[in-house]
Amino acid sequence: MAILLEVALKDACTQILDTSTLVRVVLSGRRRNMQTEFERLDIRPVEIKGVIQLQMSHNDSRATTVKNIVPKADEIMELLSSGYANILVEYTSGSMSLRISKNGDAHVHFEKKSLEQNLNHDKKKARLLEPTDPFLVEVGIADHKGVIKPSKQDKYLQVEEFLRLLAPTLHAAIDAGQIHKPTDVHPLSIVDLGCGHAYLTFAAHQYLRSIGIPVNITGIDVRTTSRDRNNAIAKNLGITSTINFRAEEIATTTAEQADVAIALHACDTATDDAIAWAVIAGAKLLLIAPCCHHDIQSQMDTSPEPWGALTKFGLMKERLGDLLTDSLRAQILRLAGYRVEVIEFIGGEHTPRNLMIRAVKSDAISEAIDMQRYKEMCSQWGIIPALEGKLPTLFIG
Repeated sequence: MAILLEVALKDACTQILDTSTLVRVVLSGRRRNMQTEFERLDIRPVEIKGVIQLQMSHNDSRATTVKNIVPKADEIMELLSSGYANILVEYTSGSMSLRISKNGDAHVHFEKKSLEQNLNHDKKKARLLEPTDPFLVEVGIADHKGVIKPSKQDKYLQVEEFLRLLAPTLHAAIDAGQIHKPTDVHPLSIVDLGCGHAYLTFAAHQYLRSIGIPVNITGIDVRTTSRDRNNAIAKNLGITSTINFRAEEIATTTAEQADVAIALHACDTATDDAIAWAVIAGAKLLLIAPCCHHDIQSQMDTSPEPWGALTKFGLMKERLGDLLTDSLRAQILRLAGYRVEVIEFIGGEHTPRNLMIRAVKSDAISEAIDMQRYKEMCSQWGIIPALEGKLPTLFIG
């Protein structure tokens, strides 16, 4: 639901200051025309010498920095107002998800659930999926006793963090009327493009069903071995009526529509295939984690000045190519009527591919300046993004 931003921030502040029930806080994303000190900030209550403080931590891809503060209303309000677009507050009886739109509107979703507060310094993060979930055993993340395998800790963390991104974004889109309210007759449809071993496909299915959201999921992967393996797992779990897998190329998949499109680490232009399919299929929510940006990098033969001073170093040229690729993808999605954010998927110490494009269909008409900026970037670098060729109708006229 939409409420006044000032009221929403005060409600979040009040909930955070109630350290008797607070479980954790996550601040992420960036509001329009504002700059945050950190990409993501995690906060949780800890007890130090009998006094409850707030432990704030952030990661810069090299190390995690932790700072403890005494909770004060003015400092918390200043932090909540500092430019973060997404605010998640979890407490023992539920959670509050606040998303601030580019227009400064506040969209709030409340969820009732039971969470456990732990004030120890070495507290384990509240999990959305318990390690004993049968799917984790079936896909090989947990052993037969329901214990996460040491070699799969990073994968388990990826699953958890993906769900923490999916849930509030999905709820906000439903509350805003951008996605229909799922029912048994008309369940939420999700297509995972390039699903591979389907860790996240199964995770989304299990978690959304656990919180009462009817869902039907299709996983697409070119390999028949992946299709057969994943369908066998679905059969073992007894969920074949609501999840299925196909061995198809993303660009030519027989899947026709989805409310939510997922593509996590589809290699190079397979990511563009996934975005193009989602746009053409009318997907309302896209969660895209790109991988292997070779296409634009191979086109960067001549760098406009003064960028030549940077691109003469191979590593820097490669990273700049990554940024150019995903910036242009985001710009194309804006031209297609999506509200777009580029956020951190998971800390860089767990995977170097930690960027995610999150796009929600708003049907807002793009401004002329958006197309102008896109064309100027392409012209200056002498590049043609693969995604442009896959969505030609956006560039007619």
